[in-house]
Amino acid sequence: MCYIAEGRAGACDRYANEGGELVRLDPHTILQNRDGDAPLVPFLDREWDGEIVSGEDTFITAIGSGTTYPDYKPAPFIVASSAAGADMITVVTEGIFSYCGAKVKIDTDRHLGHECAPVRVEGEVIGHVTTSEYGSQMLSLGGVHHLTGGSKKEGRVTCEALLALCNGEQVAMEIDGGAALEITAGQAPVVNGSREERMRVGCGSATVGMFAAQWMGLVDEVVVVDDHITGVMSEHQAGKVIGWAPSGIRIKGRRSTPGRYFQVAEPGTGWGGTDLTDPLTILDTWQEKKGARPGLSLLMVSTTGEHAAYYELNEDLVPVQKEMPERLLPSVMRIEENCEPSLASVLFMAGAGGSLRSGVTENPVSLTRSVQSRLTRVTCGGAPVFMWPGGGITFMADVTQMPRNAFGYVPTPALVAPIEFTMPAADYAALGGHMDYVMPLEEALKGAKGRQNDHRLSGQRAERPKAGLPWPGAKGRREPTE
Repeated sequence: MCYIAEGRAGACDRYANEGGELVRLDPHTILQNRDGDAPLVPFLDREWDGEIVSGEDTFITAIGSGTTYPDYKPAPFIVASSAAGADMITVVTEGIFSYCGAKVKIDTDRHLGHECAPVRVEGEVIGHVTTSEYGSQMLSLGGVHHLTGGSKKEGRVTCEALLALCNGEQVAMEIDGGAALEITAGQAPVVNGSREERMRVGCGSATVGMFAAQWMGLVDEVVVVDDHITGVMSEHQAGKVIGWAPSGIRIKGRRSTPGRYFQVAEPGTGWGGTDLTDPLTILDTWQEKKGARPGLSLLMVSTTGEHAAYYELNEDLVPVQKEMPERLLPSVMRIEENCEPSLASVLFMAGAGGSLRSGVTENPVSLTRSVQSRLTRVTCGGAPVFMWPGGGITFMADVTQMPRNAFGYVPTPALVAPIEFTMPAADYAALGGHMDYVMPLEEALKGAKGRQNDHRLSGQRAERPKAGLPWPGAKGRREPTE
């Protein structure tokens, strides 16, 4: 239902009309293994001699291949190759995913927003805050309800934000009642205008356990402030085991096991992900009968080492801030050293539905069963995916492991993402694959198109696979890997 005038591109910028012929504008992407600085070429430099070409050095991705839509025809490329002496088939298509979204992991100790708080772009809700993980805040963005279940503007903005995130572009967003964010996959997140540098070394309790021996003999008490679990050295089991003396300290908060406190403050962007600007706020009166005394030394530090302060009790057993002693500086720096760099990670998540599967086989459920049993390997632009167990073909993929500009869109609105299915040729035939449409890898590399295609390619581009990734064209595995 998309009409494109002569010499113009369509609304999605994916296809154009050239002389009455439909042309896929983005070049078809091919992964090639090359050592050192050997040049990448978009096709093989020899004539095809009728033999099946090795797929061990070249892999046809779905990026720029076109789609099966409206799904009455086989996938754009069904390619025969050879890997480790085995005949292989790779089926590639650009899937149109209405059921898709992004899971975003933001490495920061700061509170970004309460769970289930809406995440907005241009004022439109595109997702929500989900449960946090160790040292990271998590967002769940997109999904069919935001793409198609709301207003037209909500669907458009959601689609644009997902497309930009998945293609490695920066997206500005705001969390209701929380932080303003700038997110770019593979880069440090920006929170309220400040770029994050590191994620926490651990919770307060873990930090106490890791550095107890290093603090022994240097200070009388240590409190590691944390929004989740604040650690107190003299009460903690780590301190007890190495003989740490009681200090008479009292903490405001909900006491858990010894030396571990919950809810010492409200979440925020201050000390240890709390709203604290003055850590002394969490201290109650000191108990002289349990070890408090004038001159007792206290180190308070956050889980990233970003905040640290040193105090000594005066004659009234009130902590007074002093200059940080030289003896304690290495331990604070050690906390910082053990923090990993802060990154924003974006995982594309989608479900490959029935219509897409029909482009692979005449009996779509056979493909699902083959994927679930690991007879068929699924990749996304050549990148490995995590396949969710259970029904359907639901997968997640790290967008930073894919070639550039791997994603597109259609005005449905929906994302267009590459998906490839690779399996032994015998298995493909057994699951009812479209064997009459199989073409040799050699021909695909020369730019030939399958006879089922209603468009032509504008060109090819060759890229090296990302370092450290498994080669996508390898023989399918028959045992679970996730």
